[in-house]
Amino acid sequence: MPRSLTAARVRGVVLFALCALAPACVFAQGFSALVSPPRFEDRVRPGTVYRNVVEITNVSGAAARYTLKTADWHLDAQGTAVFDDALAPGSCRPWVGLEAAQIQVAANGKRRYRFEVAVPADAPVGECRFAILLEGEPESVGGAMALPVSGRIGIILYLGVGDAAAQLRLLGTSVGANKLPLLQVRNEGNAHSRLEGLIDGTDGNGRKLSFMPDSVPLMPGETRMVALNPQADDANSAAPTLVYPLQLKGALDWDKQRLPIDARLTP
Repeated sequence: MPRSLTAARVRGVVLFALCALAPACVFAQGFSALVSPPRFEDRVRPGTVYRNVVEITNVSGAAARYTLKTADWHLDAQGTAVFDDALAPGSCRPWVGLEAAQIQVAANGKRRYRFEVAVPADAPVGECRFAILLEGEPESVGGAMALPVSGRIGIILYLGVGDAAAQLRLLGTSVGANKLPLLQVRNEGNAHSRLEGLIDGTDGNGRKLSFMPDSVPLMPGETRMVALNPQADDANSAAPTLVYPLQLKGALDWDKQRLPIDARLTP
């Protein structure tokens, strides 16, 4: 590993405030950063080093200093990433090297930031998942009762090691509280995936519809409900209101495989 890379330690574009002691979060006024890409999904072979670059843009009119570190993460029930400083069991973060723990980016400037993942030769087949957290300097917000608030961006990485692959299985269908059809899908593989494509449907009035699945990651060993969203006729039209019973028939794609669906749903 090059000397310019420091070993990573513990713990889109998405901007959010960190204010655990405040009743409501407030964006840090001086934190105006963009990252590209906000997510990496790639593959790596055991015994090799994966290298890549994320572009960090400071869109404010003043120079900004950022701190960077790695974190483990998991998805909550809503599919939102939750970051954790503690090293999770089996974490691949010890393989990760970051270019620098702190960087400064000029006003309205850009910085290409390097990172690498040195995968051991005996690494098990599976998926290396971690995040690179980009954090701004804390600022005081709130006047006399000022609280330190900082902004953060989480850059998510999925690296399939060896022949890691998802294995999706449809466990059932149902109708959610919002009247959308739901697929209960379990991932029995050792890598994440997402359902893609369109599936045909016919509602209780005989109307032909197309449905697109939510792009929520399906993690290894997890079962998740995936909503199917009815598609409007064009970009300027509202999504159609569903009339049940609803017949679904077709298949959705994941990686190079297909998940067949043939179900009749009633609320």
